[in-house]
Order: sequence, then C-alpha cells, then structure tokens
Amino acid sequence: MNITRQRIVILMIVIVVAAILGRLAVRAIINLLLGGTMFGGNFL
Repeated sequence: MNITRQRIVILMIVIVVAAILGRLAVRAIINLLLGGTMFGGNFL
C-alpha cells in the first residue's frame, strides 16, 4: 500500500515538472520565431 502511494506522488511530481518544461519549451520556440526575449524586457 505504501509503495503504491509513493509511486502516485512521484508520478504527480513528474507530470507537474513536464507541464512546466513543456510550456517553457513552447514559449522559447515562439520567442525564437518572433525574435523576442525569453523573459520579457531588457535585463542589461
């Protein structure tokens, strides 16, 4: 029972990380196509 619960928690963490990285990758590709900066604005 404990192992199943642990696997579910790990699976949830992996899903959240994958969603965040997926959104960031899509944003990076769109920014490259449009010639924008990754995080908006000038940081120099």
